[in-house]
Amino acid sequence: MDNPVNVPVDNPNDDTEWNDILRKHGVIPEKPPSPTPLIEEALLEARKHAYDHRLVDKGLDELDELEDDEDAEFLEKYRKQRIAELSSISQSSVFNQVYPLQKPDYSRDVTEASRKAFVLVHLTSSLGTNIESRLLTELWQELARKFGDIKFCEIRGDMCIEGYPDRNTPTILVYHDGDIRRQVVTLRELAGSKTRIQDLEELLVEVGALEANDSRLLHLRSHNERGLSTTRNIVPTSNSADDDSDWE
Repeated sequence: MDNPVNVPVDNPNDDTEWNDILRKHGVIPEKPPSPTPLIEEALLEARKHAYDHRLVDKGLDELDELEDDEDAEFLEKYRKQRIAELSSISQSSVFNQVYPLQKPDYSRDVTEASRKAFVLVHLTSSLGTNIESRLLTELWQELARKFGDIKFCEIRGDMCIEGYPDRNTPTILVYHDGDIRRQVVTLRELAGSKTRIQDLEELLVEVGALEANDSRLLHLRSHNERGLSTTRNIVPTSNSADDDSDWE
């Protein structure tokens, strides 16, 4: 039997003539493709995306200041687009406040109202010592003023549902098209007592109440410490008739 031949191999990743011969004969594997072209392609795509969206964060006054730097026709087209967007938001902003709820009117003010717009309900704590509930009440006011096309409501948890445990407050219920689309039980599923307006805006984007490119979310677009849905554990609602009856 012939003894195996030991073929001398230096570094198989080196680009040498000898290594090319060994690869040709299958002695060493082919080199993996260089990642450089993929990296360069990703960088070019990122630069193109940044350039194409360079005016997204600009208000009307800022657009006027760019007249010397941008193509006049393109700038005027974008200005008209922004005016139309702001006009649409203004026309649909019919709420602009937090609505206190009464249980007898819940079906009308929440379930039926959600057929025309997103409705978010905050089930508050009955205890003044619940820090998260007090925090969410303050954030609710800010959200209502900022997003007048979304209806924000509030009702004490045990007044909405008899025996609702205070430990589950604050609870956020998201309604749309007559159904509960999402529920968030306590702010621990967001950022606890450190929950900020940005965390709630991310939730609004996740449930579809806001578009990710909504001009009112300028600070959210620069808030990229966390990706959507990566640090949040939102409890999906049950579709059972028993569960639905509790909220209607």
